[in-house]
Parts: sequence; C-alpha cells; structure tokens
Amino acid sequence: MKVYENKKYIEDVIYVAGLNLPWDKLKNKSILLSGATGLVGSFFVDVIMKRNEYGMNCKVYALGRNETRAKERFLYCADSPFYEFVPYDITKTFVRNDIGTVDYVLHLASNTHPMQYSTDPIGTITTNIFGTYNMLEFAKMHKTVRSAFVSSNEIYGENRGDVELFDEQYCGYIDCNTLRAGYPESKRCSEALCQAYIKQNNMDIVIPRPTRSYGPTMLMTDTKAISQFIKKAVNGDDIVLKSIGTQYYSYTYVADTVSGILTVLLCGNCGEAYNIADKSSDVMLKDLAQIIAELSGKKVIFEVPDVVEAIGYSKATKARLDGSKLKTLGWMPKYDIKTGLNRTLDILNCIK
Repeated sequence: MKVYENKKYIEDVIYVAGLNLPWDKLKNKSILLSGATGLVGSFFVDVIMKRNEYGMNCKVYALGRNETRAKERFLYCADSPFYEFVPYDITKTFVRNDIGTVDYVLHLASNTHPMQYSTDPIGTITTNIFGTYNMLEFAKMHKTVRSAFVSSNEIYGENRGDVELFDEQYCGYIDCNTLRAGYPESKRCSEALCQAYIKQNNMDIVIPRPTRSYGPTMLMTDTKAISQFIKKAVNGDDIVLKSIGTQYYSYTYVADTVSGILTVLLCGNCGEAYNIADKSSDVMLKDLAQIIAELSGKKVIFEVPDVVEAIGYSKATKARLDGSKLKTLGWMPKYDIKTGLNRTLDILNCIK
C-alpha cells in the first residue's frame, strides 16, 4: 500500500483541502515547488491534487532530483493534466522554456537532517543559498504572483534565557564559526535574500517558518531525532535516546505544517515571516521518546552518539516557537503531539 492509499492519510489530505482558505487564488493557476518528494512537499502536492478534484484546476510543477522516487510517489498523478514532474538539482541554474506560466513558486528543498549537516556541510550551505537564489531568479523571470520561501525554526539559534517562546522578531545566539552553523546561517541568509528581491525587484514573497515537522510522509533516510524514534517504533525496536533528553522543542504534524504554509502563501503579508507552531506540540525530547515508546509498546534506552552524529545535532536546548501571529490569519492546528504521533505510527504500520 502506498501512503496516499491509506484511509487515515486520505482523511488528513481531505481535511487540509477542505479548509476555509481563499482557494480561488489558485483556481486555473499554476504552482512550482522544489523539494516535491520530501516530507512536506509530497503532502502539499497531494493536497493541491485533491483540491483539483473539486475543480480548482491548479497545475503543479513538482521539482526533484530523483525521478524514480517521484514516479513511484506520485504514480496516481501520472495521467493528470495538472501534474508534471520536473527533474532538477536545486543548486543549478534553472532555465526551462518548456514550462509555461507559473503563478506561484514554493521553495521547500533543503538538506534538513543532522547527518547531512555533518557529512556534507558544503552541500548543506550551497543547497540553501544557491537554491533560494535560483528559485527567486526563476520567479522573477516568470513574473510570479507570489513566492514563498520555507525557512526553519533553526534561524532563531539558542534561547538566550530571556523568553519562553520565540516570536518572529527574536534573534538568538548562533556561533557562526562552527560546522553546525552552516544550516541555520544559510537559512538566515536566504531570508535576507528574499528581502533583497522584494526591495530590488518589487517581488511579492512570504516566509513560512515551520518548526520540527513529522508525519507519515517522512523519508526513511531522515536522521532527525523524532524520525529516528518513529523508525524504531515502526520496526518494533526500543526507542534509542542519544542525550539526556532535556531539549525542549516545538513540533508540528505534517498536515498542520502544510495548512500553515498554505495559510501564509494565500493570506500572509509580503515580506513577513510566520511561525508554524502551537504549544500543544511543545515537548522535551525525553518525553517525546517516552510517548512514542508507550504508543508502540516499547521502552526507551540510552545510547551514546558517535562523533559524526554528535556534530550534526542542534546545540539549542530550548527552541519553542510562538505561533500566535499565524493564528491572526485564521490558522489553527488540528493535532497535538500525542495525536499526531499516534496517527503517524498507525499509517506507517499499515504501509510498511
């Protein structure tokens, strides 16, 4: 069974596709998105294709490096006139004269897990900065209605101890002279690049800032802690915790992440950033591991991380985001952390 054939997953897609959003902005339009086969991108494509069943007729240009993966993931779209896969390495200049009018550009592609940060730090930085530049240049040339750069909670760095929640103006500490700084600093630079394009080229760009997202569309190669916990649970193994687990983070189930991105894309103000987060999914890492262990009938065990793993881990011990700004646009999450995790495990256990 494919994930898009699972009953609960279909319910999630229908839920987001049925939200009270100004969908007319996408009617008979087109959207190009990078990172289409990733955790968030694949769910986003599924939502637009579901909405097309209601007559929205929005053409999706799905960009990705792995054509084989895309063909397998979006097999159900193969014969649709509203879907087209475009093989593309985000670090390369993107000029495609065979692509017609593009009304919206959504940039999602990024190296997003710790092992990549430590084993391919150059690729992590260049993918973020060059990728953002290439997508913005494409959007400029195609005179798009709006672009969205999907940033990250990591741009906030370490909590300085002065706040409990990071709002969009917060600027925490990042030691830029470290290997691990490559990811958050290149995301910060990409946000600055968006502001430059707004000013210099009069473009309309918005910046959703998701927090740590998870869900049944996660890639099995993902090395983030929550993804490792989920994979262990699905495989029937004990949950391995590689720290004392006092890191206090915000998390978001993929359906709520995508509903947040859509809200920013369709309702946000040009140039502004919006956190996608809710307190109901804020949890310490040790408690996250315990929730997954209880849901899967396993226990939590401690293991010392190897050197390569440790280099890639975030140094932030408290990174909770304030999602109140996005809620002024009408966004509300559907799932708290336990419900989202339970749903993730149910779906993955059915499709493995």
